[in-house]
Amino acid sequence: MRRTRTVVALAATVLLALTGCDNAKNKAGEIVSSATAAVASAAQEKMNEVKDGVNATGDVRAGATSTDGDRTVAEITATNPKDKTADYTIMVTFRDADGNLLDAVVLNIDGVEPGKSKTGTARSNRTLSGATKAEITQALRH
Repeated sequence: MRRTRTVVALAATVLLALTGCDNAKNKAGEIVSSATAAVASAAQEKMNEVKDGVNATGDVRAGATSTDGDRTVAEITATNPKDKTADYTIMVTFRDADGNLLDAVVLNIDGVEPGKSKTGTARSNRTLSGATKAEITQALRH
């Protein structure tokens, strides 16, 4: 994660320093895109660490996004349809109005009782600009 943040910071610095050159803007955009893909890959790796998880994407809903300080957040709700308490590990992606990936995070919502719902907050790793939407990419019940 530290390396990804460094790449994002470097990309932003390059973009600010070279705003007069379209080629530099394109290159900085490619670096940010690459960093975003790295964050999504790291999130997927965290999901892969969950043992004995079952697909529970249908149990989980993402609320509207808002800002909290300099981060984008969304309330995520997990509803447990089973007859025993469950934990949820959820990958949430933040996308722009065109559907482009902006960020990805993994959220845990633990101790959801049978037939009940519980919420958690997905918080972006960095500042996101423009209109964003949170989507549930993957959810595991375990």
